[in-house]
Amino acid sequence: MELGRLEYLQALVTEFQVTDSPEAKEQVLANLANFAYDPKNYEYLRQLQVLDLFLDMLTEDNETLVEFAIGGLCNLCLDKINKEYILEASGVEPIINCLSSPNEETVVSAVTTLMFLTTPQSRHQTTALPVVECMLRFSLSANRRLSNLATLFLEDYCSPPQVEEARNLSKHTAVGIPLPKD
Repeated sequence: MELGRLEYLQALVTEFQVTDSPEAKEQVLANLANFAYDPKNYEYLRQLQVLDLFLDMLTEDNETLVEFAIGGLCNLCLDKINKEYILEASGVEPIINCLSSPNEETVVSAVTTLMFLTTPQSRHQTTALPVVECMLRFSLSANRRLSNLATLFLEDYCSPPQVEEARNLSKHTAVGIPLPKD
């Protein structure tokens, strides 16, 4: 007998909760992030508290779990209800923290998620000065994907005075000095 959509998603959440295997957790979280791409699953994922699971995983030490969690949030936050939930659950700060990840996919998903979460009410959080400074650095990256995304963020989500303030502040700090190579 075939499981229904809700029952299948519930089985994934249960597997994530009961397994001790890091690899199994990664695989299950990757599956949940992929299911978050389909609007047909939004209600089920809310019902199963997967948004909270993704938010919780953003602070994990395992970079793969963080990557899949931010990817899942990125997929979910286009939905108005999910966006409001993430904002009300204080999700912006852990998403901003993902900008410092060494994992390119995590950073790209975090930038995209911040774009999707920007509303007139949340703009002060999603475009806070440290975020704008970070986007300025990313816009200078040799990584075209990251540089283009950061440039888009600066042009479409930040005001010219915000960008100018971040530029001026960056001139007077050590932020942006490259770290030594290993």
